[in-house]
Amino acid sequence: MMNDVRNNVVGGLLLFFALACAPALVGERYLLNEMIVFLIWASVAVQWNVLTGHAGVFSLGQMLLFAIGAYTVAMTNTYLGISPWFAMPIGATVAALAAVLIGLACLRLAAAYVALLTFAISYMVYVLIITETECFTTVGGGCQRFFGGTSGFSRIDDLGFRKLLRGDWIVGNYYMILGIFALSFLASIIVIHGRLGLAFRALADSPVYAAARGLDRTKFRIVAFVFSAFFTGLTGAAYAAHFRTAGPSLFDFSTLLFILAMVIVGGLRSTWGPVVGAALMMGMVEIAKDMGEIRNTMIGLVIVLFVVLMPDGIAGLSRRVVSRFRKTNDAKEAS
Repeated sequence: MMNDVRNNVVGGLLLFFALACAPALVGERYLLNEMIVFLIWASVAVQWNVLTGHAGVFSLGQMLLFAIGAYTVAMTNTYLGISPWFAMPIGATVAALAAVLIGLACLRLAAAYVALLTFAISYMVYVLIITETECFTTVGGGCQRFFGGTSGFSRIDDLGFRKLLRGDWIVGNYYMILGIFALSFLASIIVIHGRLGLAFRALADSPVYAAARGLDRTKFRIVAFVFSAFFTGLTGAAYAAHFRTAGPSLFDFSTLLFILAMVIVGGLRSTWGPVVGAALMMGMVEIAKDMGEIRNTMIGLVIVLFVVLMPDGIAGLSRRVVSRFRKTNDAKEAS
């Protein structure tokens, strides 16, 4: 177990070192911004994989938790003047508290009902936001609804890198989001390959046997949900701090489908799968960026193909190739 943690942490550190060198190699701001988007969605995919792949909780409320982090930064900055640096951990904490409440309401139910209820709660919050009509205050001469309404929030303070780095401010934002991705990914490695991950998988594989061994299914599912929510909310907060906006578009079903595709393509119950899946899906979407709605159709088609033909994703395929290679070598040595 400790060897797994150590090997994956070393691999993660090598990945972060490579990503940290990217601004020196990538000259175009557009490409650097695309890498920021990759780090954001990869972080969300990693946490969704912990929750669904390892803990067996199929939640469709991840974008709600992401939006809670983003809206917390937007609202605390707009109404209270709190710097995004201080608002980001607050957003992560609020998302974790929301996960406790949602978890207590949903996670005692069967998997299908958990998916339906979390999606219903997310959609209900979305409807409440977009149907808000009353002005809460006036910002910049315009009406500002409490939760932003259909316009959302678009005047969030920056992180200070524009003044510090001037034209290279995006590099500062890149390293901030890279740090959050690193924290999220390393935390997932420690959980997946630790005792907590072992308990998650035991309860997902055989809940009756695990309960007979003294594991409380609801308790561990809530722990997994809160853990995932904290880092998903933190990533959402970083999204708002970078783009300086938060709005109902965060709840788009297409975004949910996009991140789900990352997890499925990369491979559920893996460690590195969601990161690989995020890179592949980002590449596909970049190629299809001028195709309009066809892009969403392509994402749906990718999900169907992988579920039917390669349910273990890229990670499962890699494990089979390595296993076959080792068996071939062992056979050659034996002969």
